[in-house]
Amino acid sequence: MADTSNFEFSLIMTIVNRGFADVVVDAAREAGARGGTVFYARGTGIHEIEKFFAVSIQPEKEVVMTLVRRDETQKIIHGIVKAAGLNTEGRGLSIVLPVSNAVGITHYNEDE
Repeated sequence: MADTSNFEFSLIMTIVNRGFADVVVDAAREAGARGGTVFYARGTGIHEIEKFFAVSIQPEKEVVMTLVRRDETQKIIHGIVKAAGLNTEGRGLSIVLPVSNAVGITHYNEDE
């Protein structure tokens, strides 16, 4: 496993059912994040496919990507989990990935 202790940023990826991205973004901002990126996806897991009149339906998802300072990660992810109810089965999931390099981030200054 790679040493991630020197990475300045983390990427929090949260996948929720369509319509819940705003809850995630609001919770992340309230916990200190500066914004996020939302895009649409569809679930393909074994529990995601449902039948409706013998037609397979794959529920639509929203993915929220939030780039945060590494030292703020735990506070922000705990806010997301609480607000979006991710401790409840079927509500979604959130993962954290270390970011080894990021370009174009202008609102994070060393003076802050």
